[in-house]
Amino acid sequence: MTCRKCEHGICKRFGFFGKRRIQRWRCNSCNSTFCEPHTKLTRDTMLAKPDAAVRAIQCLVEGCSIRSTERLTGLNRNTIMRLLILAGTRSARLMDERMRELHSRYLQVDEIWTFVQKKARRIRSGDSPEIGDQWIFVAIDAETKLIPSFRIGKRSRQDTTEFLWDLYRRLADRVQLTTDGLVHYTRMVPECFGLDVDFAQVVKLFGEWGQSDANARYSPSPIVEVISKVRSGDPDPDHISTSFVERQNLSMRMSIRRFTRLTNAFSKKVENHAWAVALFTTYYNFVRIHKTLRMSPAMAAGVPDRLWEIGDIVALVEVTDAKPGKRGPYKKTAA
Repeated sequence: MTCRKCEHGICKRFGFFGKRRIQRWRCNSCNSTFCEPHTKLTRDTMLAKPDAAVRAIQCLVEGCSIRSTERLTGLNRNTIMRLLILAGTRSARLMDERMRELHSRYLQVDEIWTFVQKKARRIRSGDSPEIGDQWIFVAIDAETKLIPSFRIGKRSRQDTTEFLWDLYRRLADRVQLTTDGLVHYTRMVPECFGLDVDFAQVVKLFGEWGQSDANARYSPSPIVEVISKVRSGDPDPDHISTSFVERQNLSMRMSIRRFTRLTNAFSKKVENHAWAVALFTTYYNFVRIHKTLRMSPAMAAGVPDRLWEIGDIVALVEVTDAKPGKRGPYKKTAA
């Protein structure tokens, strides 16, 4: 190594600098010290091998928890959390940019229940509104199986309105919309979509089994009756259904470990909850091949011109090879 200051002195190793173990040098002639050239980290940069980052994202979108991903990939769990946050942020931005001017004809909307940190019965008066039950509003195209929009929030009128406005701005043509029996849809769908929608609701009436019996509290209640109600426009009766979006709810619950019931893998922060949903939605739309379509939903909708790979999602994040050396301290991140 030649000295950078005097440009002719011979340098020797002079320890390491920082938790990244960057090599330092000292010149024998002028006694100046300096570090060897290294990659400067930014907020959107993380230290990990690209192939390890690909394996980590593959594990996260296939239902693995943070710690099981740590065991499978060899990455530290804090590195995996940082990768999830960065990839989820870029995935949400990608979804917002690409899901525009969609020519969907039949959309189905539903909500899937989750919770952050604690369930509703454990909520105290001083807790943050971000803690407790959270609902994922999801829309799916019945023909291409594309997810054009989703939203995380409470099952309230405000969150329902913001979700419907976001969905309406992504569509290019008139659409037939089918929702469940949530009362907020009855008023807010005509207000958001106006006359550009054929709106119907599927109302399901449930029995009492599993509600009063303590031994069967995890058993699903039987469906007594299903009623289809036309709210506005002239919807096609053959396409008044929520079957596809309910099947999508199952895929989301099985593929995101944070959604699995009766485990300790639940989210502790609503931001991490949102990034996990954004990452899975991008993977589902652009990477995962739908068995019925034999292509990705985004390809069926004409959004991209090719099938994406996990590496394309990793490319959204600036990943730098980590140099071998002593592992430095980590800042703990809540999962």
